[in-house]
Amino acid sequence: MVMTPTSYYPTTNIKTSSWRTSKPVIDYSKCTRCMICWKYCPDVAIDIDENPKYAAPGERFLKMEAPFIDYDHCKGCGICAKECPFDAIEMVREGEDK
Repeated sequence: MVMTPTSYYPTTNIKTSSWRTSKPVIDYSKCTRCMICWKYCPDVAIDIDENPKYAAPGERFLKMEAPFIDYDHCKGCGICAKECPFDAIEMVREGEDK
């Protein structure tokens, strides 16, 4: 039997969101694209959209890369919402629409 180190197993194939109770929702009208949420996400569930079509708090932010949340890998820890300096991320109970 060949043992494969776990570091070689692509974790992008594993969906880890099944036990999440809350999920982060980005309010793009407040998001300044500072990417602090992306930096602090421990699960690498926040990705960067290079061609965003989201609202923005000002004209200069419209053309900037924007974060978006990969809900298949988000565990709902809330670190992104806690670290966002502009309160652009809100934790919402799973199943409730925002």
